[in-house]
Amino acid sequence: MITFEKATPADAAILTEVQTRCFDHDTRRYLNQPSGGPPGYDSVGWQIQHMQRGMYYKILSDGQIIGGIIVFRLGKGHYELGRIYLDPDYQDQGIGTQAMGFIESQFPDAVRWTLDTPVWATRNHHFYEKLGYVKVREDDAYGERLCFYEKRWSGG
Repeated sequence: MITFEKATPADAAILTEVQTRCFDHDTRRYLNQPSGGPPGYDSVGWQIQHMQRGMYYKILSDGQIIGGIIVFRLGKGHYELGRIYLDPDYQDQGIGTQAMGFIESQFPDAVRWTLDTPVWATRNHHFYEKLGYVKVREDDAYGERLCFYEKRWSGG
């Protein structure tokens, strides 16, 4: 059973392990490099800092942490998906889609969601587009080329 709960500092080490597996897997798959990911992906301190800065949720399968989601409120009705990740062993099972549905349901005042993902992560592009996100631009940030996406509800 898939559930979602607010992450706590006690979860930080496990979230770091899962996030490291996830991003290193993508780096090997797409860039043929042994490891790599976005800033802080392999840092326990970064996880704790973002639990304080944003709304950080853990994704659980039968009580075991298998992923995480970080959301930031940027303004009235505007939320940013700062990060979503899922252990590679749990991908391609619809859990990411469930997680996105959960997040969107937690913020009923949202009229606009934004996010970014690397240009090279084509699997992510398909995932977000399938969920109604539209690519609005490409730009350089954090030392790489990113695709920026958004999703709007009426009135946004």
